[in-house]
Amino acid sequence: MLYVLATNSTGRSAAMCDYLRPRLDADDVLHALNSQRGGDHTTSAELDRGRDALAVVNDRLSTVTTVETHQFVRGNDPATDVLRFVDRREADELVFAIRKRSAIGTVLFGSVAQDLLTDADVPMRVVPVAAAE
Repeated sequence: MLYVLATNSTGRSAAMCDYLRPRLDADDVLHALNSQRGGDHTTSAELDRGRDALAVVNDRLSTVTTVETHQFVRGNDPATDVLRFVDRREADELVFAIRKRSAIGTVLFGSVAQDLLTDADVPMRVVPVAAAE
């Protein structure tokens, strides 16, 4: 199977790794993605958090299966980058983590997870994470 894992924090990466580890085998391939808009929309701290999130996936799952990490800074919203990658690689499954948000929080800040849920054309695994994340 070819999995695409979308992450933007170490906590989300850890939750997804905990979920995926017992389900992966040596024949699977996992692409871990972090997408940032870039320019004035992205700070160096956000880029560092993205790299750290990818490192968690590599550290925790590369002994189980093939892991490739990718950080995109292309001017796209993250959902667009993830969905394009899923489509181009013909992924078998998309994995991402969500946390509970208030309706107002979703309206004010948008939701990459919502875009992935409504627009992805592949099976998805949605892993819950603590609200403090």
